[in-house]
Amino acid sequence: MTRTIHLSPPDVGPLEESYLIAALRSGWVAPVGPDLAAFEREVAARVGTAGAVAVSSGTAALHLALLGVGAGAGDVVVVPTLTFIATANAVRYTGARPVFVDCDPRTGNLDVALTAELLHDLVRRGERVRAVVPVDMFGSCVDYTALLPICAELGIPVVEDAAEALGARHGGQPAGSFGRVGALSFNGNKIITTSGGGMLVSDDQVLLDRARHLATQAREPVPHYEHRETGYNYRLSNLLAALGRAQLLRLDGMIGRRRDLRDRYAKLFAAVPGVRVLGEEDDESNCWLTSIVVNPGQAGWHATDLAAHLARHDIETRPVWKPMHLQPVFGAAEGRFTGAAEQLFRDGLTLPSGSAMDTGQVAQVLTVIGAFLAERTGASPA
Repeated sequence: MTRTIHLSPPDVGPLEESYLIAALRSGWVAPVGPDLAAFEREVAARVGTAGAVAVSSGTAALHLALLGVGAGAGDVVVVPTLTFIATANAVRYTGARPVFVDCDPRTGNLDVALTAELLHDLVRRGERVRAVVPVDMFGSCVDYTALLPICAELGIPVVEDAAEALGARHGGQPAGSFGRVGALSFNGNKIITTSGGGMLVSDDQVLLDRARHLATQAREPVPHYEHRETGYNYRLSNLLAALGRAQLLRLDGMIGRRRDLRDRYAKLFAAVPGVRVLGEEDDESNCWLTSIVVNPGQAGWHATDLAAHLARHDIETRPVWKPMHLQPVFGAAEGRFTGAAEQLFRDGLTLPSGSAMDTGQVAQVLTVIGAFLAERTGASPA
């Protein structure tokens, strides 16, 4: 029976097992413990921030980060339209209103020039813009060199959604360290995983202390259970943190394998008319997921044709994110659009990118794609 090759499955092994067993035997099963505190310190050191707070998901991290910069009812938060829905949902959790902005077609990251136009227009008409939430798409950082001065000039905090980008850099600076606060994700398909989990990272200790308080049901520091405000059950467990610590030790190796796979895809498609690897020129990406963009008029085939061919061989693919302004739940939302995100959704395809793929699986994927290209072009498969 053929085993399906998935897009980005968890990459875990003996090291993770040993860390989990040690955490179990220590007695620190739940909710907090020494592995949780150590995981926060180690991630903060990797990202280069003063501190971190580990929580139950990347979505929870975004929610707390937005609360930390004061987002609430009556506020506007600018969000890329090309993103996973959690980015926009977290804005709504606070009572604020997301306003969407289109992407740079070369990278999929938010269009900085378009964002500047939108921000100035929103400020001119008297909107209270509480934050901009750039998303480091598929493991490539936004152009923060261009974005941060624009937001600083207007006094608008940046909340970096680095859920997909742990280990990536921009100008040598680690993803997650840009802006007032960053949010990471350790979901099962991310570059490292804690099964489910996330983390806030920041130099703002007051914001982090506030997030930690809210994440533990806003319990007051008294012997009995005392609560003066609404909190959340968002803290990561000590066991999952132990898993994360082992994963973090292997991060560079996992990035290396994903980068090697992206390079092999790039070589495979280099001579194919009308096909490019999204963000291929970014040598500071963590290469979390590799996506191609197909111009059907030049290639003679559609991204969906390749997806169907790979599916017949039990190889999983996925379209690029469906833009938020096309999602029914956000259909009435305001935004500034160029059509770039819609084009990437229509013509983009994300290929298997996991670091857990063995050499046989990599060879199988490349062979199946090569056969598809040969069939379409009449050339011998590479």
